[in-house]
Amino acid sequence: MLRQLLNPLTFSISLFIAYGNAPAQGEDSSASGARLFETVKYLASDELGGRGVGTAELDQAADFIAKRFEDAGLRTDLFAGDAFQSFEITVKAELGPAANNHLTFVGSGVEDADVAQRIELVLGEDFNTLAVGGTAVVNASIVFVGYGITAPDAEYDDYADVDVKGKVVLLIRKEPQQNNPHSAFDGTSSSRHAHFSTKVSNAYSHGAAAVVMVNDQYGITQAEKTSRNQWNESLNELVKLRSAFQEKDEPTEEETAEHRESIGKLVSRIHTLDGKLQGDHDEILTLQGAGTESSHRKLPVFFASRTLIDRVLKASLGKGLAALESAIDEGPTPRSQALKGWKADCESNVVYKKATIKNVAGVLDGNGALADETIVVGAHYDHLGLGGPGSLAPWTKAIHNGADDNASGTSTLLEVARRMSSQDDKPRRRIVFIAFSGEERGLLGSSHYVKNPAISLEKTVAMVNMDMVGRLKDNKLIVHGTGTAKSFDSLIDETNKRHEFEIKKDPGGFGPSDHASFYGKKVPVFHFFTGTHNDYHRPSDDFDKINVEGMERIAGFVNDVVDQLASVEERPEYIEVKQKKREVSGDRPYLGSIPDFGRDVEGYALMGATKDSPADRAGIKAGDVIVKFGDSKIAGLEDIDGALRKFKAGDKVKVIILRDGKKLEVVVTLAPPR
Repeated sequence: MLRQLLNPLTFSISLFIAYGNAPAQGEDSSASGARLFETVKYLASDELGGRGVGTAELDQAADFIAKRFEDAGLRTDLFAGDAFQSFEITVKAELGPAANNHLTFVGSGVEDADVAQRIELVLGEDFNTLAVGGTAVVNASIVFVGYGITAPDAEYDDYADVDVKGKVVLLIRKEPQQNNPHSAFDGTSSSRHAHFSTKVSNAYSHGAAAVVMVNDQYGITQAEKTSRNQWNESLNELVKLRSAFQEKDEPTEEETAEHRESIGKLVSRIHTLDGKLQGDHDEILTLQGAGTESSHRKLPVFFASRTLIDRVLKASLGKGLAALESAIDEGPTPRSQALKGWKADCESNVVYKKATIKNVAGVLDGNGALADETIVVGAHYDHLGLGGPGSLAPWTKAIHNGADDNASGTSTLLEVARRMSSQDDKPRRRIVFIAFSGEERGLLGSSHYVKNPAISLEKTVAMVNMDMVGRLKDNKLIVHGTGTAKSFDSLIDETNKRHEFEIKKDPGGFGPSDHASFYGKKVPVFHFFTGTHNDYHRPSDDFDKINVEGMERIAGFVNDVVDQLASVEERPEYIEVKQKKREVSGDRPYLGSIPDFGRDVEGYALMGATKDSPADRAGIKAGDVIVKFGDSKIAGLEDIDGALRKFKAGDKVKVIILRDGKKLEVVVTLAPPR
């Protein structure tokens, strides 16, 4: 929907009135509500473009937050005299020089020929490098691996009888029997095995040196049908439009102009569809067509033309892709085999662009004997920009304003900071208010902070987080972390006697927001949340849907909780909570590892292991990096998920981890799925 743009002058005046110099203590709620509303409205405005990482608009939001901290009377020199803790992250992938992206197939030659066959593909026409892979030079033999699927649950494995270590694997998109409602691969729906990331991960875990992927015949056939239907529909619409116009006795000039414009658009569309119908519908994916991020930075991944791959297969195996697909579908039965006498000479070059983003902090110093201890109060201020990775409307390129996620949490953070700094008595403990960046990319800002804390984490007694607190409904407030310290459950109960929310408690300290980074470092945490909704990670998460009154009440609740944490004599005593939830979805055995997305390493980096989980009992710790699980190489989260699915509960699995740069072997005994 259309969003109202803020008038800069009106906005500046409203902020001056709202923030002014009036103390928060004793003021009526209308001033507090006005501040919250105007702040959410600004942070979620089109002017800030969705606060995407690596954008000037996110920096604009950071400057705004720093100024509000300063206006509230906080100290803004925490990071070497500055309010900003800057760090670099990877924001997108781009294709490197064309000369460093090539793919050529070399065969032993036809019968009685001395010269080897060379099939050289043209970049952008016959093949493209994919961003889900990485950068490397490979010259190796080729193995056809069907759909590249390992699915124990379906008793199907394209890699079962072939050795692909150090070789180039050639595989087909999607999965077998796509038009069979009784297929073991979720019938006519796509299973996880059809995902690009799953196929690349499976190839990597089996030791492949490079991946070449092609379109599946069923997908091409469906695309042809779609184009034909669209062409017929457009032609019918054109006929109806002309007939309707001809029935008008005396059309106005405006009606005539509108008719001509509509006819022009339809004719143009028909010409476009006609061109598609003349083609083979074997669309070569672009660089980011299979995804924009990679865990396999040294594995070349290409998408190639079926026509040229057919030539290679027919020359080596005597049959093409269509025949091989048909044979696989009959079982389904794998038809994997080496392409004897053929090699692939290839190189990929993917450049990962970096950007500097920053956490923003304001400090309210403590007073007295406990002044050297710290409470962190946080909320992330980044969102998804124009969409892309993370968006639940991936087909839409539009501003994702993120009013609830997380302009609401950031605005509440600023309100709590202002209220606490205006109190007559200073808190006994230091309170550090931090607006984190990069949360939507995997808790990057909070992860960076706990690895590079401005104040020792040993002196950080608690962390209070707010993420999506703008949609209070039916008076229900969700509070995570109530079991992370001995006093926390009762603290929430006592505080709620004054505020009277319908509280839903979750004792765990891990979850998909910034408090998890602190809990992974054994800091007790609270996380406040009002629940998800249909606008989550979509362009429709706008400020006009925010419950400002609810935010104001939550600000009061958080204020009281932080005030109590800052005042109580004894610091909260950390408790390690046994987690109920699995780390990634699926029905595979339970490991209990907790991923650390803030570390850019080749392997599965860990924030920790759930108490009493198989990983914990095997001695796996925070900071470890899993690089091999059983026989599977591991480079990221997708790899560990796929590796786990090869086992069942009760299996003992050898795991290779990196700890402080050294390889260690541990054995885990897997538990039933959770």
